[in-house]
Amino acid sequence: MRSLALLVNPHAAGGRPLRLLPRVEARLRELRLPFSVQRTQSLLHGCELAREAAGRGEVPVTVSGDGLIGAVAGALRDVPDAVFGVLPGGRGNDFARMIGLPLDPVAACDVLAEGRPTAIDMGAANGRTFLGVASLGFDSEANRIANAAPPQLGRLVYVYGALRALATWESARFTVEVDGERADFDGWSVAAANSGFYGGGMRVAPHARLDDGVLDVVWLAQSSRIGLVRLLAKVFRGTHVDAPGVSVRRGAEVRVSADRAFTVYADGDPIGNLPIVMRALPAAVKVLLPA
Repeated sequence: MRSLALLVNPHAAGGRPLRLLPRVEARLRELRLPFSVQRTQSLLHGCELAREAAGRGEVPVTVSGDGLIGAVAGALRDVPDAVFGVLPGGRGNDFARMIGLPLDPVAACDVLAEGRPTAIDMGAANGRTFLGVASLGFDSEANRIANAAPPQLGRLVYVYGALRALATWESARFTVEVDGERADFDGWSVAAANSGFYGGGMRVAPHARLDDGVLDVVWLAQSSRIGLVRLLAKVFRGTHVDAPGVSVRRGAEVRVSADRAFTVYADGDPIGNLPIVMRALPAAVKVLLPA
């Protein structure tokens, strides 16, 4: 019988986890899973709670968005025998999509009872780890706008951020090295993907896997604004990777620089600035996956 420690982010998605909590608690009681509930005050506080729970032999379970999920996963890397669980409570819930978890957190409770602990990869950049996609360039501005947008927009917040960023964007010169193979180009963005999804269901790296030991690197070279808008529609299906100007590489180490400063975002939060080195961390942490 697994004992769970629910880590609830009260601020995610405009307070959505708190609104979901009574239904989640009722389902866990039906499943006869013992659990405790703690509210997180910050990502650092959530990481501390997760490590304490794992040290007691409990399964930390995030009830939150992707930011806290990624932070908790990184905090548990060096905790022996640690396993964590996920109940989707954010706006994007991209990690839940990647592992095939029901997006209804009540339905996802069943995975906490029956799921199998499975080792998955992470990415690392400048000492920070991430589960999903680290991106920069045009994505830097789109993420900044999305993070400040009204929570009522829900998943549309990421599309909103992209369209707002489009108005003032100017092309940049990027240098990308994937396992030593270098490319220089004028363009829009670079993404290093451990997972396939970002931005509330955009399949930016449709062939990415969580257990292959590499990052899928996707970049968009020079394109018109109209071309980018058309490409955004394709990203939700993952068909953008076949479009002109889009390049995909795979590797264990990625180095990125540009002709101007950009903040790198991953799992919805800033993790560093250019120039940056990103690496794959194979089998870095264990998570409960659907059986």
